Amino acid sequence: MSEPYVDAILKFLSNREYQPLSQQQVARQLGVAEADYGSFRNTVKRLRDAGRVVLGVRNALMLPEMGSTVSGVFRANPRGFGFVVPETPNRHGDLFIPPEAQGGALTGDHVIARVSKRGKRGGEMVYRGEIVRIARRGESRFVGTLACSDGTWFVVPDGTAMTTPIVVRDIGSAGPRANDKVVVEIVEYPKPGALPTGVIVETLGAGGATEVETLAVIRAHGLEDTFSEAALADARAAVDAFDATRAAGRKDLTGETVITIDPPDARDFDDAISLSRDGGGGVTLGVHIADVSHFVPAGGALDAEAMRRSTSVYFARRVIPMLPEILSNGVCSLQENVRRFCKSVFIRYDAAGKVVGSRAAETVIASAKRLTYRQAQAICDGEKSGCGKKVVRLVRDLAALARRIEKRRRAAGMLHLELPAVELVFDDANRVVDAVPEDASYTHTMIEMFMVEANEAVARLLDRRKRAFLRRIHPAPDPAAGKDLSAFIRACGRKIPRDLSRKDLQQLLESVRGRPEEYAVNLAVLRTFQAAEYSPGAIGHFALASDCYCHFTSPIRRYPDLTVHRLIAEHCRGTLDDRPPEDISALTQLGTDCTAAARRAEAAENELRDVLVLELLAQKVGEGFEGVITGVANFGIFVQSPRYLVDGLIRMPDLGDDWWEVDARRGLVRGEHTGRRFHIGDRLAVRIAGVDKARRQLNLVPDRTADAPKGARGKPRKGPKKGPKKPKKDRKRKPKNRKKR
Repeated sequence: MSEPYVDAILKFLSNREYQPLSQQQVARQLGVAEADYGSFRNTVKRLRDAGRVVLGVRNALMLPEMGSTVSGVFRANPRGFGFVVPETPNRHGDLFIPPEAQGGALTGDHVIARVSKRGKRGGEMVYRGEIVRIARRGESRFVGTLACSDGTWFVVPDGTAMTTPIVVRDIGSAGPRANDKVVVEIVEYPKPGALPTGVIVETLGAGGATEVETLAVIRAHGLEDTFSEAALADARAAVDAFDATRAAGRKDLTGETVITIDPPDARDFDDAISLSRDGGGGVTLGVHIADVSHFVPAGGALDAEAMRRSTSVYFARRVIPMLPEILSNGVCSLQENVRRFCKSVFIRYDAAGKVVGSRAAETVIASAKRLTYRQAQAICDGEKSGCGKKVVRLVRDLAALARRIEKRRRAAGMLHLELPAVELVFDDANRVVDAVPEDASYTHTMIEMFMVEANEAVARLLDRRKRAFLRRIHPAPDPAAGKDLSAFIRACGRKIPRDLSRKDLQQLLESVRGRPEEYAVNLAVLRTFQAAEYSPGAIGHFALASDCYCHFTSPIRRYPDLTVHRLIAEHCRGTLDDRPPEDISALTQLGTDCTAAARRAEAAENELRDVLVLELLAQKVGEGFEGVITGVANFGIFVQSPRYLVDGLIRMPDLGDDWWEVDARRGLVRGEHTGRRFHIGDRLAVRIAGVDKARRQLNLVPDRTADAPKGARGKPRKGPKKGPKKPKKDRKRKPKNRKKR
C-alpha cells in the first residue's frame, strides 16, 4: 500500500499511549493539513478495507486484534526469549516467543508464528507464540572466532543470534589463524542434526585486542565506518566554501562571553552557552548550537549518508561519526576563539526560573573559553581556575539558573533516575584494567537542563507554527507494567498505590534516595518505561514532563536534530510558510529509521563495553564479589557487578538443591523446601565461575563461604522458622469474625 499516511497512521495507532480517537482527531494529531484531509480519509478507507484498521466504539480508529498466526521479523533477546515484530500491526504489539518455541529462528529472520493465549494481565489478554516456519532468512553474515578441532575448521559466532558453529573449508596456510576474529557468510543453512557451512569474507585480526574487538562489533552491527568518496567530496566542498567573515543576516555574538563545557576528551563541540541579565531580576539564556545545516544541505550525497547513519557511535577507544571529521571536528566544532556559525535559542526567565519567552536566530559566535565539566565544577565550588572574571561569573550564574530550572521541572513532574555509570580504565597496551565511577559533577546536570530547555523551546516554536517535525516522544508507562512495578515495590516492603502517577514515582524515588534499596527501586522504575523514539506524532515526553519535545542540540551527531535545524533556518529567514507541507508518511518512516539506528548504536556500544570487561574478568575466575540481583528467569538469576556494571548468570542448579519457584512479576525466586529467597535488588556474594566471551556471558555461582543474601535494605533474607509443623488436627482454628446484628 503506497498511499501517503499509511505508515504514519499505523505507527500512531500502535503506540501504547494511544487512546481511541476519531478519524478527524487522528488527522489533527498527525498534523495533516486541511487541504490534504481528503487524501488522508481515502487512506483510512483503504486500510479499513484491507482489515489493517477497524472502527471501535464511537467510530474510533483501532488496530485489529491479534490473529491466530502472525508473520513478521524475529528479534532474539540476550536472555533467551524473543519477539516477532508483526508485519501488520495489531492492537497487542509484538508477539512473545519463549526460548523453547523459536524453531531455530535467528534475529532478522522473517517467520510465521502460531499464536496462543496465556490468560489476562492487568485486564489485557496476554499472548505467546511458537515459530512454525522460517519464511526467509534475514542474516547471512556473522562475526566470530576461528577455531580448529580434529582437522575441521569452524567459526564460533559472537553473541546469541547464531549459537551453532559454522563450518568453513579451504583455510590455506596464508589464511587466517586459530583465534582470529573473522566475518563468515553462510552458504548453506543447517538441516536437522547438521551444522551450517560458510566462507570467510574478511579477517579482522587476533581476538582479544581492543582494536580488533571494536571492529568485530562494528561488523556485527552493520555499522558503516568509512565514508563514500561522493560524501567526502561534498564535505570538502562545504569546507572550502566556508568563510566565517561572510555572516550576512546572522546576529553577531562574537563580542559576548560564550563558553563550551564538555568532557576532557571531546573534539566535536556542538553546543555553547551564554547568559545576560534583564531588568527586574530576569535573565536570558543563550543556547548556541553548531549550524550543521549550513554545511549539509538536504538532498546531496553527504546528506544521504548522514541520514542512513543517523547517529554517531561512541566506543571506548573509537568514534564512528555521522559526519566526516573535517566537519564534525573541524568547521562545525565550536572551538575556542574561532568564529563559528550557530543556530541559537534565547530563553527568557523570571527570577523563579519560569520561562517568560523564547526566540530563535541564526548567529555567529566565538567561544571565549573551552571548559571541562570538572573545571566548571571547580569554579562553582569557589576554587581557583585561572579563568577571567567574566567566565567565572558566567559559570556561577549558569549553575544558579540551572538549579532554578531543575526545581521548576521537578515540580512539574520530571523524573530523574539514580543509576550508576562507570568509565573503563585502559593501560598502555590498550587493555581494560579497571573501571571507575563516572564524573558526577553538578555541571553535567547544569548542561543537561539547558539542552532540555532549548529542545523544548524549539519544539514549541515549530508546534505554534503548525509544522510537522520529528519529535522526541516518550509515552507513559504501560498500565500493566505500572501494576507490575507496584507489586515489586510492595514485595520490597514499601506501600505504594496500584495505579502510579508521575508524582507517585517522584515520591518513591525520593524516599529511597541514599538508602540501600535505591538501586533496586530505580532499576525497577526504569524497566517500566517505554523506550523513547522519534515520531511526528503529537505525543509528549513522559520522563521530562514535557508535552512538546524534540531534539535540536546535537546536529553533529544526530540526524533528527539536523532536520529540525533546517526548519529553524526557514523560520529565521521568514520562508517557513512557503515550504510545502511535510510528507507525514515519509517523516514517520524517517523517525522509525532514526530510532532503529540510535538503538543499534546503543546496543553496539554496550556490547563492546561488555566484551572488554569480560576480557578482564576472564583473568579473575575464582575471585568473588558482592553483587546486586538485577533479574530473575526460569533458568536462573542475574547478578550485576557494581564495579564493572556487567551482569552475570547463576543457573538454577547452582542455587542449591531445592525446587525453585520463580515469580517474575515480583522479581522473586523462592526455594519451596528451604524457604530461601532471592529478590531483585538483594545483595549477594558470588564467585566468577567462568567467562564465555563468544556468548557475551559471565557465569557465576553463589559464594558458599559468605552470608545469606541480603535484602535491598541490607538485612539478610530469612528462611522458614525452624521446628516441626503441628499436625492439622492439633492446630487451633481461628474463630470467624461474626458481625453483631
